[in-house]
Amino acid sequence: MKIVYFSVTGQTRRFIKKLNLNDTYEIDPIDPEFEVGEPFVLVVPTYEKEITEPVTDFLYFSTNREMLQGVAGTGNRNFAELFIFTAKDLAAEFNVPLLYAFEFNGTSKDVTNFEKAVKELGA
Repeated sequence: MKIVYFSVTGQTRRFIKKLNLNDTYEIDPIDPEFEVGEPFVLVVPTYEKEITEPVTDFLYFSTNREMLQGVAGTGNRNFAELFIFTAKDLAAEFNVPLLYAFEFNGTSKDVTNFEKAVKELGA
């Protein structure tokens, strides 16, 4: 399954590069209108809506919102109930599962667990 992600500081991108999955796409904040055309999982960092607006623009472009299968989020656990709120909000808005949560750019255990969650979703 394709993995689509958005990275602001590079943390999310570093996590994606650790994966043993080759089918990835990074949302371009300047031109987010790209049609994926196949089922995908979205990985997003935690930021205010103004910063993650390209993600929303991407999801509302063409058939992308229908192809969204699940969301994973990254953030900082120090923010307590605000940890991964972007991913939680998107999962609720688009009625898809919140698949996984990890801190910063993830650990090797996070990579394994995320890959397992994606494979189970696609099974």
